[in-house]
Amino acid sequence: MFDTKAYSATSETSPLASSVIARRDPTDIDVQIEILFCGVCHSDLHYARNEWKDVLPTMYPCVPGHEIVGRVTKIGPAVTKFKEGDIVGVGCLVDSDRTCTSCQAGTEQFCQHMTMTYGSMDKHTGKPTYGGYSESIVVDEHFVVRIPDNLDLAAVAPLLCAGITTYSPLHHWGVTKGKKVGIVGLGGLGHMGVKFAQAFGAYTVVFTTSPSKVQDAVRLGADEVVISSDPAQMQKHAGSFDFILDCVAADHDINAYIQLLTVDGNITLVGAPEKPLSFYSFGLIFGRRSISGSPIGGIAETQEMLDFCGQHNITADVEVIPIQKINEAYDRLLKSDVKYRFCIDMASLKSE
Repeated sequence: MFDTKAYSATSETSPLASSVIARRDPTDIDVQIEILFCGVCHSDLHYARNEWKDVLPTMYPCVPGHEIVGRVTKIGPAVTKFKEGDIVGVGCLVDSDRTCTSCQAGTEQFCQHMTMTYGSMDKHTGKPTYGGYSESIVVDEHFVVRIPDNLDLAAVAPLLCAGITTYSPLHHWGVTKGKKVGIVGLGGLGHMGVKFAQAFGAYTVVFTTSPSKVQDAVRLGADEVVISSDPAQMQKHAGSFDFILDCVAADHDINAYIQLLTVDGNITLVGAPEKPLSFYSFGLIFGRRSISGSPIGGIAETQEMLDFCGQHNITADVEVIPIQKINEAYDRLLKSDVKYRFCIDMASLKSE
């Protein structure tokens, strides 16, 4: 074991503060990584404040962060994929059982025994896993991905969660040139959905309740922007969408979007509203439409997504902050006061 600097919360009401945590020494198949940048996901805030206590109670002290970009500093003797000095990434998962049907299919995100980057029990130490708000991390090489060398590292970090969360369902549902795709909500997830849908060649429409976001949606690649609170604008698109990606985490009327789907059209939820959504079954029945949900992707798909981003020069829109401003960033997240993701420059932790 070795000590490393981190920022952690000790209770649901305490701010994140400087601390020291213990990391395990690398095994034969592990990669030790110096963390250069770590994106800030809304999940970090939920977990730090124990807002998922009914399904995932927070284990304190907690170190959030699952959008990690760093440099390999040490490898185990059996590691074959990486060498010291490589620039790599770690997302939401750091282990799984490797034997279940999901793992064998390369969809580790559905493994019933997956180990999350933070908030799980580490099978090596028997203690909670700690995330990327820290100087370094040790991860099995299977769960480490390679970062394209032409992309800005700070802007890459959110791809490890927000990027794969939006890429995976677009890819799964066959979004390609000639398809008409809707993106509901222009935030941390939605802005990535627009970039990917456009890069896949789809006719991309952004739905927003905020007229002030129209110009930015077009800048990000939208072919059209619909103010969803305007019934006339919504009606214009009735029955015409092949796929809709719903990125809204607040309560909203999903029926309004179901009616926009064509026959066999699908709407996939990646936002997670606190209250259950209700819908009319007839909206699905007449049109053989469907609703689905999607989390992150597996490790192979995450690497595929990063390679795609390298080819198309896709990154997240980020505001880079020092670790000392993380509590302020959480407060701003609650107000949606960021375009569109925060990313921590972890060099700032060295001054602690």
